Amino acid sequence: MLQPPGMTQHDAPTNPALLPAGLRDLLPPEAEAEAAAVEALMEVFARHGYQRLKPPLLEFEDTLFAGSGTAVADQTFRLMDPDSQRMMGLRADTTPQVARIATTRLAAAPRPLRLSYAGQVLHVRGTQLNPDRQMAQAGIELIGSDSSGADAEIVLVAAEALAALGLTRVSFDLTMPTLAPALLDAAGVSASARGMLARALDRKDAAQVRALGGGQAGTLTDLLLAAGPADRALEALAKAALPDAALPQAARLAQTVDAIRARAPGLRLTLDPLEFRGFRYHTGVCVTVYAPGRTQELGRGGRYVCGEAEPATGLTLYPDLILRAVKPPAERPRLFVPAGSDQGAAAGFRDRGFATIAAVDPVEDPLAEARRLLCTHILRGGDAVPLIQGG
Repeated sequence: MLQPPGMTQHDAPTNPALLPAGLRDLLPPEAEAEAAAVEALMEVFARHGYQRLKPPLLEFEDTLFAGSGTAVADQTFRLMDPDSQRMMGLRADTTPQVARIATTRLAAAPRPLRLSYAGQVLHVRGTQLNPDRQMAQAGIELIGSDSSGADAEIVLVAAEALAALGLTRVSFDLTMPTLAPALLDAAGVSASARGMLARALDRKDAAQVRALGGGQAGTLTDLLLAAGPADRALEALAKAALPDAALPQAARLAQTVDAIRARAPGLRLTLDPLEFRGFRYHTGVCVTVYAPGRTQELGRGGRYVCGEAEPATGLTLYPDLILRAVKPPAERPRLFVPAGSDQGAAAGFRDRGFATIAAVDPVEDPLAEARRLLCTHILRGGDAVPLIQGG
């Protein structure tokens, strides 16, 4: 575009609605729907004893990146605090903040400690599947228990929370990100070949895995091809000639599946024994939540170390992505209340779920004003009379 003489690119006028890439305004009714979804999730968490906390958006770098926080350092926006002259980070994930609180402010609280949270996070970069850089999170953390029952609980509570939003056909994909490294250690391949083998596992390239797998080629290939329904994958794990270091991990996956099935036998579980992607702070059983026919993750979590050595597990759900996978909620009906109307009647309709739009001043044609304000009903004689837009 040609610019007037003397005008630079930075001087050129911009659209006032233009936002940085990956950021967007959430308008009505989507903003209300997201807020309602978050509160519905948090209500389920609270019913299971998860107590809500609210970490700050910003923290000093040395605390934000301590422990598991180092795993998301490259996705964190940094800025200088003008007051202390220290560097701060704007959170890219809430779990490290919960871990900090659990090991400091709540260090003396009884274990297992159940905490929940909801809020916004900001990433330096989006992804191909989800270009948004600002996201809503709602999640739970179970701190102080290293049992398969705890691993199962976060899955079961998440399933109930998703069902509260009408999402009952979901799949929980279980992984053990430390299993593949244990098999690679036992494969007896060179350092350079190990890197190639790890990439082949990541790409699910069975032929390359077979060619590079050394003494573990058969086991790696069988487990790679076994990914899918949990029963089939567990059967392959039980038959595999696993090295001693991998046996406890395979057993833990089986125990977790059994613990979930004991309480929710109909829940759809899949298992990928050799999947090792995810947050680098995960140390045990991990879970990713999917909706049928969708590739975007609705949630992710797993086992990690809280603080120096305390066992913990948790799961984060993404409300904005969840809402794209469910039937849009019905919009709140809008009731126009003409000037001089019975305010008691209007209050009664608010109790019944209506939004009341009161006339600020008397108008000549209340019906036309109600339509102009996109109302669905008008208050007449104590009744909510439906409107036909355009009629």
